[in-house]
Amino acid sequence: MSASLPTGTTTPELRERALRLRALVADGVLVLPNAWDAGSAAVIASAGATAIATTSGGVSWSLGHGDGQRLGRADMVEAARRITAAVELPVTVDAEGGYGPAPADVADTVRALVGAGAAGVNLEDSTAAGGPLLPVAEQAARLRAAREAAAGAGLPELVVNARTDVFLFGIGPSEGRLDDVLARAEAYAQAGADGLFVPGLLDLDVLARLCAASPLPVNAMAGPGGPTVAELAAVGVRRISVGTGLAQAAYTAAHRAAAELLGAGTLAELDGALGYGDLDALYRR
Repeated sequence: MSASLPTGTTTPELRERALRLRALVADGVLVLPNAWDAGSAAVIASAGATAIATTSGGVSWSLGHGDGQRLGRADMVEAARRITAAVELPVTVDAEGGYGPAPADVADTVRALVGAGAAGVNLEDSTAAGGPLLPVAEQAARLRAAREAAAGAGLPELVVNARTDVFLFGIGPSEGRLDDVLARAEAYAQAGADGLFVPGLLDLDVLARLCAASPLPVNAMAGPGGPTVAELAAVGVRRISVGTGLAQAAYTAAHRAAAELLGAGTLAELDGALGYGDLDALYRR
């Protein structure tokens, strides 16, 4: 189990996890099934994942909140602490917009997440679900603050993944969105970001152009009916996650099983479920 860390200190284990997370992108394509609590993280690790990403939406739902920066820093940090303690893999945490508009807010969030054992963070440039987006210079300053806070907390190796919601929220004329993302990628790279996350973009032709021109490795969010991992990798995507997808599937399974039990009174939806002993064994470390 990972212990929480006081500000300004890290363990060799956490530094190794951050370096491992960096290497996983540098050496190939990193596929990240997103977890939302300690249990889902342990299950994902047991399926063969090499790293864990969290989903802010899934974490928020598990704590009784809606998605879209409605969860506070303290609750997200505690959720991250439980997840990092449940697995021996690098964990990158979806920190939404950093839980405050100013660079100092982002720095506070990064320091807290390093203390909770995070090897990486996602930081987005939208101010709310649907937009608007922060001006490029403002978001660059926030990313720079994240980089400096990580170093000050003793983890300069922290992986900072800069998310831009230009395509997710359809910001600006469609013909100018790729150029907007590339301008942001350049500024975010100069500010110290390690990766570029562009949810909402699954057009393989546009992704290929983005991957070829971006100064940062590109992260795409896969989903039902969209390109496969192999197709995304073929156009240059280096990191692939699924957002709330697994959480949605898990809650859907619970809804279907409950509806069957309350309706027909049968339990067919439970056929093929992971065994009690198999799940319980994941926590006996």
